[in-house]
Amino acid sequence: MEENTKKTVLSCIQPSGALTLGNYLGALKNWVAMQEEFDCTFAVADLHAITVRQDPQKFRAQIYSTCALLLALGLDPEKSTLFIQSHVKSHAELMWILSCYTQFGELSRMTQFKDKSAKHADNVNLGLFAYPTLMAADILLYKPDFVPVGADQKQHLEIARDIAIRFNNIYGDVFKVPEPYIPKVGARVMSLQEPTKKMSKSDENVNSWIAILDKPEDIMRKFKRAVTDSEARVCVGEGRDGINNLIGIYSAVTGKTADEIALEFEGKGYGDFKIAVGEAVVEELRPIRERYDTFISDKKQLEDIYKQGAERAFYTARKTASKAMKKVGFVL
Repeated sequence: MEENTKKTVLSCIQPSGALTLGNYLGALKNWVAMQEEFDCTFAVADLHAITVRQDPQKFRAQIYSTCALLLALGLDPEKSTLFIQSHVKSHAELMWILSCYTQFGELSRMTQFKDKSAKHADNVNLGLFAYPTLMAADILLYKPDFVPVGADQKQHLEIARDIAIRFNNIYGDVFKVPEPYIPKVGARVMSLQEPTKKMSKSDENVNSWIAILDKPEDIMRKFKRAVTDSEARVCVGEGRDGINNLIGIYSAVTGKTADEIALEFEGKGYGDFKIAVGEAVVEELRPIRERYDTFISDKKQLEDIYKQGAERAFYTARKTASKAMKKVGFVL
């Protein structure tokens, strides 16, 4: 009975590259914690990933890898639903219906479309433009109470809410209008080389970001090369973006406050602190890498988990999509 009283949450992540320490501390760590409080649905959003050209072989491997990594992080298929987006056909089906209730002007104002169009000027495709409508379908199919969002996804949740309200105003109570979920704990992790920019796997400088699956020696090397400043004092300060970022990472991993960290490293230089941050991150990520190796090496177990997840997801998604189709007037 307790299971039925839980609020529902939906989160999706693209299998488009190595997940970073920023992804882990900013969002994924919270996904694991949310399983205890919410009824969670997690999707590997492979349909979204093809708005940018993918090498088929690498793309397929990355989908497997993302599933294995999410399990290694602690997503429990007994507590949550984990599936691959393209395995539930209702996503594409509902996306087309919602496209007919999404205004061209709304999509043209989306900042992420403008940013990605600039980065991929040779491939400004319809999928890239209509991306938010597919995201709206992802969300509305499962009638979640909450959707965890960062600053870069807030606009997408807003348009999903607008589409749901517009559809409901025409046809009645079809979609639940979800609320944004702001995690209680989450770190905004910046680039190790340009600490005014968010850590990103798309950064060409590999020393600027830490992948969750990086080897310990690579993690240590990147932290030793991290940009700081000439003050050589471990404490938070205005305009001290590099050291503030390292303190934030160390705090997120160890649970220590900025004041406690400043006291711990009083009289010590940046070299000592960078080593301490690197070692703390290595130990935080070590069990994840070990569990990942177990999951990725057992493809049968991995397939069983995401196929069972797709069956559970389809049961919910089909009901929502069918209701929307009936309201529009389709013959089912």
